[in-house]
Amino acid sequence: MKRSEKSSTSVVNNKQQDVNIISPNEAGVKEENKGHQEFLLKVLILSVIYVLAFSTRLFSVLRYESVIHEFDPYFNYRSTIYLVQEGFYNFLNWFDERAWYPLGRIVGGTIYPGLMATASLVHWVLNSLNITVNIRNVCVLLSPWFASNTAMVTYKFAKEVKDTQTGLVAAAMIAIVPGYISRSVAGSFDNEGIAIFALIFTYYCWIKSVNTGSLMWAAICSLAYFYMASAWGGYVFIINLIPLHAFFLLLTGRYSHRLYIAYSTMFVIGTILSMQITFISFQPVQSSEHLAAIGIFGLLQLYAGLAWVKSHLTNEAFKKLQRLTVLFVLSCAAAVLVIGTLTGYISPFNGRFYSLLDPTYARDHIPIIASVSEHQPTTWASYFFDLHILVFLFPAGLYFCFQKLTDANIFLILYGVTSIYFSGVMVRLMLVLAPVACILAAVAVSATLTTYMRKLKEPSSDANNSKESGGVMVAVLTVLLILYAFHCTWVTSEAYSSPSIVLSAKQNDGSRVIFDDFREAYRWIGQNTADDARIMSWWDYGYQLSAMANRTVLVDNNTWNNSHIAQVGKAFASSEEEAYKQMKALDVDYVLVIFGGLTGYSSDDINKFLWMVRIGGSCDPNIKEQDYLTNGQYRIDKGASPTMLNSLMYKLSYYRFSEVHTDYQRPTGFDRVRNVEIGNKNFDLTYLEEAFTSVHWLVRVYKVKDLDNRA
Repeated sequence: MKRSEKSSTSVVNNKQQDVNIISPNEAGVKEENKGHQEFLLKVLILSVIYVLAFSTRLFSVLRYESVIHEFDPYFNYRSTIYLVQEGFYNFLNWFDERAWYPLGRIVGGTIYPGLMATASLVHWVLNSLNITVNIRNVCVLLSPWFASNTAMVTYKFAKEVKDTQTGLVAAAMIAIVPGYISRSVAGSFDNEGIAIFALIFTYYCWIKSVNTGSLMWAAICSLAYFYMASAWGGYVFIINLIPLHAFFLLLTGRYSHRLYIAYSTMFVIGTILSMQITFISFQPVQSSEHLAAIGIFGLLQLYAGLAWVKSHLTNEAFKKLQRLTVLFVLSCAAAVLVIGTLTGYISPFNGRFYSLLDPTYARDHIPIIASVSEHQPTTWASYFFDLHILVFLFPAGLYFCFQKLTDANIFLILYGVTSIYFSGVMVRLMLVLAPVACILAAVAVSATLTTYMRKLKEPSSDANNSKESGGVMVAVLTVLLILYAFHCTWVTSEAYSSPSIVLSAKQNDGSRVIFDDFREAYRWIGQNTADDARIMSWWDYGYQLSAMANRTVLVDNNTWNNSHIAQVGKAFASSEEEAYKQMKALDVDYVLVIFGGLTGYSSDDINKFLWMVRIGGSCDPNIKEQDYLTNGQYRIDKGASPTMLNSLMYKLSYYRFSEVHTDYQRPTGFDRVRNVEIGNKNFDLTYLEEAFTSVHWLVRVYKVKDLDNRA
């Protein structure tokens, strides 16, 4: 019995050994199958992210309809229609006589045409494939589609910086981050909708070219930069950040031939291509914003040249040549800079650039810039609202980048630090911060999960509680990421999916009330005024009037002529009699004002009126802000100043408002926005007459009378 038991045991052991012995071919097959599974899983995750990035931006289309949002997108939409109908050559030479009357506007030379060209190209491709799509739907859905593409490019960028896991987390985060969604929802047909894709793609190609030294990737980086330059003025951020990265690599002793090839190729080709944009023209070689790129290009040539000469000279001869060369180059550069500045060849920094360096500059010197809400400094609440958990994962990602400094990590650090500064100066630049915040947060999440998941796999012991701590950390991160997803969805749904042209409000029972006064008014103007009628309004509504009412406007959102806008502001700030003279001088036929006192719409012209006074006063010292205030307070009740109560804006906003009961418990003429009873009631208009008031009094249109010639 014992012998048989031993023999049977040995047979079993031999069989187990045969089973445990795996041939190299089998190991290779298993490794290959594992690679296929990982690839399929990665494709599945990226596909879900791609669809999620697109679908989460469709709330506005589902709730309202396929409609263009905001103000600037209406000019882009109108320009795209012109491009589709007239062709690219006529588009570049388009003179718009319906804008900035009586000056007009050369459209082709004053815009970045990338957005319109992209939309018209997509429209042409779809129709060539016999997929009939209206150009309006292309414009409405272009930003969500590019948001999906941005998520894919962010994956490649983060993967190039760190690894695949980081890329997947970064792609998932940027797909739903509110800071980016605010400019890429359906209907937001603005330059930033495609510019962020171009921005991240340019940075990805730059890091790829620096890591590989590939001439091909450097050339692709130049093309991406050209596309960015054609789409948005923020291309200046690229052409300053990349030289800054090259300078820091030189400073830290990380110079290589890869850096030389990448920067030289990108700078030369990118500069030549960007100069083909009519609006940019010779700015890359003349403006102060591009001097850093030119300087770093020269510095790299000098460094590479001296490195080559060093191999052919003795140390003493090289040091002497190095000193002479540096002194000569610095002297020449200083002379060129001084002569170019004095002769006007090198243009100085513009007001927008100074306002980025000094947030108070625009407020003190350029009120037209300071009057725009998106140019205001960012509050801490806005950071949390637009970034959520990325606010504290951002510095954690910087920490992990500092732990292992590479060329790519140094770039990510510079990108993060500069973008956090600029976003603090101007809330609009939160858009630039959002992508790098997602990438740095992904670095932190990926590194943390990798560390603690490894601890979860370790055998538990009484002396070591690493498994428990790993479980706690993974659980905490999971909860935070779930909260991030809920927050992003809520912000997208409630805050960033409401088109400004169609307003809504919730009643006590939760149902929605739609205020469609803007389109109602523009439709009335288009159908009931002469084709050559000239409309005076504040510049905010110029693009919408041109696109939807198809009428001539005095000023619009381009804001290129501060003095012309000041004339409109002066007219609104003057008395009716004085304003009539100015309106007649400008050939005004109708005046449009936005009034929210009945519905509680706070973004009306009365709340913007002080900016009209400031801008009007910048060109006419007789218009003083103090005259419209009472003891330093802005009031519209009985305590308001006489100048305020008799201004044209006040009269056009509150004409016949004293006949209206906004609340049964309040007196007539009670303003729901200012929460006061108006001070000037029962007045009549002498030089204007009411032509149209929308259902909810949001839009009011007045006709300028043609008084008899007493002569």
